[in-house]
Amino acid sequence: MPMPDALLATNALTAHYGDFQALFDVGISVQPGEVVAIIGANGAGKTTLMRSITGLLTNQPGMVTFNGAQIGALRADQVAKTGIAMVPEGRQLFQSLSVEENLVIGGQMGRKGAWDLDKVYALFPVLKERRLVQATALSGGQQQMVAIGRALMSNPELILFDEISLGLAPIIIKSIYDALPGIIGEGMSAVIVEQDIAKALSVAGRVYCMQEGRISLEGRSNELTRDQISAAYFGV
Repeated sequence: MPMPDALLATNALTAHYGDFQALFDVGISVQPGEVVAIIGANGAGKTTLMRSITGLLTNQPGMVTFNGAQIGALRADQVAKTGIAMVPEGRQLFQSLSVEENLVIGGQMGRKGAWDLDKVYALFPVLKERRLVQATALSGGQQQMVAIGRALMSNPELILFDEISLGLAPIIIKSIYDALPGIIGEGMSAVIVEQDIAKALSVAGRVYCMQEGRISLEGRSNELTRDQISAAYFGV
């Protein structure tokens, strides 16, 4: 159930791909400065939820609100200008551009804030070393750093991480998660979409579990039991 005075809220959100309904009356909220995890198995609707929030799938205006404004019907570029950025599943970097060129594109929203090239390079020093290299020539972990840096360059109020650790080696996942406090500690709110339940719960204050396009469980991360999460995740 969405909370009052939420930074972000979805309200009875539905989503379709043609005749197929992917989301059913989904309601989540994110408070200012809060980290929220969205967990669930493949096909649960997590990425569709992220696409709906960011305008890649359009909805009725009131189905998504941000800073009190209805943004459900806005295009993706319009949503980005409101202060929402996403690190997409699969990273989706510009193949023909260098690391630095990919990062600079993130800053073209024109939003004022603390994040610039120097700060991104301080967060991920390897990117400065490889700033002139074609972004897609990097390792998977380094490409994920570029995707995160590109999102931060837009100076968002809310950053969405869609499957942040998917396909990465454990040591790289650890380095990405070790960097998160330096991101979220700036007062930014975050939504972390994960299949790795333990990782998600380690950084999030609240969690929503999705199953078959619906919210099957919600609560504070430190109050939910393993059995509750397992039942909501697997539907048993």
